[in-house]
Amino acid sequence: MEKSARVLLIVFSFVCLFSGKAFAVPQMGIITGSEQGTYFQFGLNLQQLVGPRGIMLSVYPSSGSIENIHAVYKRPRTQLGIVQSDVLAFVARVQSNPTLRDVAEKIKLVFPLYNEEIHLVAREGVKDFDDLAGRRVAIGQEGSGTFLTARLLFEISGLKPEEMVTVGTDEALSQLKTGEVDAMFYVAGYPVRLFQEGVSREDGLNLIPITNQDVMEFYPASTIPGGAYPWVADPVPTVTVKAVLVSYDFKGDNCGHVGNVAAILYQNLDWLKREGHPKWKSVDLDYELRGWEQYGCVEQALRRVQKAPPQRAVEVNPVLEAIKEILQ
Repeated sequence: MEKSARVLLIVFSFVCLFSGKAFAVPQMGIITGSEQGTYFQFGLNLQQLVGPRGIMLSVYPSSGSIENIHAVYKRPRTQLGIVQSDVLAFVARVQSNPTLRDVAEKIKLVFPLYNEEIHLVAREGVKDFDDLAGRRVAIGQEGSGTFLTARLLFEISGLKPEEMVTVGTDEALSQLKTGEVDAMFYVAGYPVRLFQEGVSREDGLNLIPITNQDVMEFYPASTIPGGAYPWVADPVPTVTVKAVLVSYDFKGDNCGHVGNVAAILYQNLDWLKREGHPKWKSVDLDYELRGWEQYGCVEQALRRVQKAPPQRAVEVNPVLEAIKEILQ
């Protein structure tokens, strides 16, 4: 074949490569949380995992679980979201509101993920959760899971702070350091980058135990170990919620796309535990989350792969492979 003809063949093949249906790349999105939080890092890990397998997954930051539920319910190209299980349960139980009732019917569980510790960070003088009475407490930005969880903690315990300040986590930490607030909540799986990089011993802040009996009857007990943050020497008892991956009750292509992401995650969990955020090590994809059934599209995809050997999480670029084949 003459050189000019070969060049034309390569150019034509590239046109087919980028326009043909066989090479169409699913456009998906996952909504997460603060860029310094664990949700966002999980999203980036999933993006890294599914990209070489032909799925373009955009990772969106957000103010937290409440925004994420709405985004999965309504926002285009946002097929996946990570939310707190207590927020999800709250939405599901409010049957008196038609909007929340419809949301609860349409939001589906993909996988349970990991336990999220409730971080309570405070200035000197606050020794435990009960010391928050009469204090100014940052409870997270409206729309975040931290916001709803903090409100539930005060409701359950009957504790009344002087003021509940609704600001995001970065601003909350800034106000805590300057003394504008006495304490702040942040619900996230340790280690949280905000507290690793944004707090030092010189700031005079402490991680505060949550051992209130009323709270512990509602939330499972947990511990943030000593050394989780450079300024935390000893283990700190707290309570936890489960982070969960959710989707919408899609029909058609998106059903298959979500199922494919779930299958890839399921087959490559060991890789995520080695290469991803430390919290992947505690993920149990088979954990039975009480009151929730797994999305049917995910169940179908898992049935297809559970008897297949696990995939190796290797970097495969389908465009490069196609080009190499053409040039051969």
